[in-house]
Amino acid sequence: MKKIVTILVAILMVAALFAGGKKDTASTANKADAAAAVGYTYGENVTFHSDEPVTYTMYFSDASWYPMVDTWLSEGIFKKIEDKTNVHLDVVAYDSSVYTDKITLAINAGDSAYIIPKVYDESKFVDGGAVVAVSDYVQYMPNYTAFYNKYNMKADVDTIIKSDGKYYRLPGLHEKALQDYTMMFRKDLFEAAGYDIVEEEKTWTWDRLYDILVDVKAYMVKAGIVTEKDYIWSDLWCGSESGQGTGGNLLKIIGNSYGINAGWALGNGVQFDQEKKQFYFAAGTDNMKAFVTMVNKFIAGGILDPETFTQDDTTATNKFYNGKTALISINRGQYVTWISGLNTGVGEGNYEAYYGMTPVAVNKYSAENTRLENGVMIAERARKELGEAGFIKMLRFVDWLWYSSEAYTLYKWGPEGETWHYVTDASTGLQVKALLPGYKCGGLGIAGADTDLDIRLQWGYAGGNFWYGHTTAENADNFLPVLQDFYARLGKYREAKPLDPAVAPTEDENEQINLWGTPLKDNIASWTLQFITGQKDINKDWNAYVKSCENLNSKALTDLYNKIYNR
Repeated sequence: MKKIVTILVAILMVAALFAGGKKDTASTANKADAAAAVGYTYGENVTFHSDEPVTYTMYFSDASWYPMVDTWLSEGIFKKIEDKTNVHLDVVAYDSSVYTDKITLAINAGDSAYIIPKVYDESKFVDGGAVVAVSDYVQYMPNYTAFYNKYNMKADVDTIIKSDGKYYRLPGLHEKALQDYTMMFRKDLFEAAGYDIVEEEKTWTWDRLYDILVDVKAYMVKAGIVTEKDYIWSDLWCGSESGQGTGGNLLKIIGNSYGINAGWALGNGVQFDQEKKQFYFAAGTDNMKAFVTMVNKFIAGGILDPETFTQDDTTATNKFYNGKTALISINRGQYVTWISGLNTGVGEGNYEAYYGMTPVAVNKYSAENTRLENGVMIAERARKELGEAGFIKMLRFVDWLWYSSEAYTLYKWGPEGETWHYVTDASTGLQVKALLPGYKCGGLGIAGADTDLDIRLQWGYAGGNFWYGHTTAENADNFLPVLQDFYARLGKYREAKPLDPAVAPTEDENEQINLWGTPLKDNIASWTLQFITGQKDINKDWNAYVKSCENLNSKALTDLYNKIYNR
């Protein structure tokens, strides 16, 4: 099994590789010259610019914890994009909690915006012809194709190819897979209970974590921090706001360690067995039973709050900030926010936080193995209304916006000299990015004074609609030492999961998969949440659960996957 390459090493290697700056090849210059003849410039490492002002409609997934404000449009990210490219983005924003539902209705009605970002699964849009087979057009996208070729992305992108040999989503492309979501622990509470979390995390299982948390709770009760009736783990990204009815992030992480797709990763229960080289219904296996049994153990034992799977995210974080819980999920973009919350609630100097690895179970896989991110669909409506030449022009703008290093830096950090500048890192001697005085950014994990402006809240930089993919060096250019240390440990003590093979159903087969898979997914999610919260008895009701899946065609669906795979 291939070990994950240590990210810290990769950061230095890739940073050195790119230290020489941008290259300007003859082919790039020729492309820019040719495009200029039709009213715009473009190319690899060339700023897209339209000679005439142009407007494209685009959807926007608006996060409630950093909602879009007018300054994003008038002077922030969207204004800066327009200043550089002469492209005005007519933004249609929906709250992230209803984003997928809203764009689905519009796409199916044929009334979609041209550019459709933040798409995780394009399958249900393919057969109706409402979105473009973007693989037919990537030859017009120089930044995309250069990255695809340089980092050998074919095997990854092949996983989203449909039966017609095409793909319909422009995915975020990563040089290396980077696990984002993990756990933050109150290291001081673990130590007070007698545990060295730095040593424990190297090999701990979920059972081991449970035993440790029993003692941590006992300490917290004795110290008067909580009562016996309280839970010391109450998580976010799992409930009413962002859990998507599946158990969200937490079930994804725990399920992964049992070889089960769950939570945010929940599909229709069918997965691929790498040893047997065949698909099977994983949601009905012993590993699935062990997974839900483990989560239920945390709840039944008074450790994990069952409200985790119903509450909003702010409720969960407030419990952690106020010192009532000992651990919580986190991603690298929230580190500074969590620390700030603890400083306010528990008090600076009264705690020690640890950005740790999650436990293992039947495997030692990290939670992420794909180098693809969510991506961008393009509406068929755009091709019809813009015409072939105008459509290709728009794709070249999309290519610059999502796949060029220039745009990545702009929407992640803002304009150089306005929000950030280069400084010399004392430990490495390398030039690194740093925010200018007076600015901070929760999205980048960069703290500041209360009076400092947050460049994400104020202007929309470091937001989730654009910031995906790119090189390891670019991904890591804002990483604090605590994050660099986490990735170094992850590379040493965890493994990368092999990629599952691509399955390319025909239009009829895809329709059948959706007809069977959608109710099956809902059924799995419902039973899973009932099992883990104790509403259903895992031992007494397990056979009834499996039977309910069989009645919803779990076997027929698995057989169909294998038929397609073996074709």
